[in-house]
Amino acid sequence: MKAIDTNILVRFLVGDDEQQARKVYNIFKQIESDKSELFVPFLVVLELIWVLQSAYNIPQQEIIDSISELMLMPILKFEHSTTLQKFTKDATGTKYDLSDLLIAYSAAERGCETTLTFDKKASQFKLFELVI
Repeated sequence: MKAIDTNILVRFLVGDDEQQARKVYNIFKQIESDKSELFVPFLVVLELIWVLQSAYNIPQQEIIDSISELMLMPILKFEHSTTLQKFTKDATGTKYDLSDLLIAYSAAERGCETTLTFDKKASQFKLFELVI
């Protein structure tokens, strides 16, 4: 199995570089044909959120929907897929920063009660605790 980097998913979702997007499409088709999978590290999802928000100004709900749709693709095997499923479900319609939520869900999956933060807005979410 091979893993993929964030830029592979960005090209697939955004298609801003036609040549690279075509290469990604061909890779995905080949993986599908081989009945194989590509591994998506958890950190790639975190970086994907950041890139789509900061570089492409994609609305938060669109990013959540995109991650949900990517997770349905049988050729993509996501690290911590259960955590990502909970994240996409709870992040829908939220006012919280997606990167913060993903960090909190990652910590919760590892058995942490809360995630300590100085971020007042993030601390309003159930998985965070404000440090004062």
